Amino acid sequence: MAEYKEHGFSSETPSYLWHYIKQPLLSLLSKQKNTCILDLGCGNGYFVKFLISQGFNAYGIDASVEGINIAKKTHPDRFFIQDLSENNLPEPIRHLKFDTVISTEVIEHLYNPFLFMSLCKDILGDTKGDIIISTPYHGYLKNLGLSLFNKWDKHTNPVAVGGHIKFWSRPTLSRLLTQSGFTVTDFIGCGRYPYLWKSMIIKARLGQ
Repeated sequence: MAEYKEHGFSSETPSYLWHYIKQPLLSLLSKQKNTCILDLGCGNGYFVKFLISQGFNAYGIDASVEGINIAKKTHPDRFFIQDLSENNLPEPIRHLKFDTVISTEVIEHLYNPFLFMSLCKDILGDTKGDIIISTPYHGYLKNLGLSLFNKWDKHTNPVAVGGHIKFWSRPTLSRLLTQSGFTVTDFIGCGRYPYLWKSMIIKARLGQ
């Protein structure tokens, strides 16, 4: 339970991060183009439930039993337990043709992001669809500010259980997507001031 609470999803209420990434995420989605959505690392299911309330067809998977149990309270047929390092989706949703993968504030926790991208490619292989990833933003000005004000220890917090182990910039995340066979189409910085953003969102399409 401690690990799950570490990521701010210990109840049915949304994590603080949704205050600044929810609307930017929504702006990248269209009911006409994004017809079957899978949220990888969905936590307590907050964003999937929000998408369903907005008329989207959405599902979620997460490795946390506690998180999925919370999510299933209102939508028992939309959420499933799965480790994101495994390539086979849960059997009840294996037949679905997902054209959109969303993953919010997950990739910074993953030891091998290429395994994660392999799963995304398998999910989107039939539809050649979209992937939308959000992760804490790192760039020159933000990194400089952290250095000048001696905030790196607090920011990286190596003693945090389940904390961040990857620190992505726009170029490095774009490179991961490109090397994995995706074409980047959109970038949005979220929260705080430009180039000091809390998070960033990158959208890409499978294939050229």
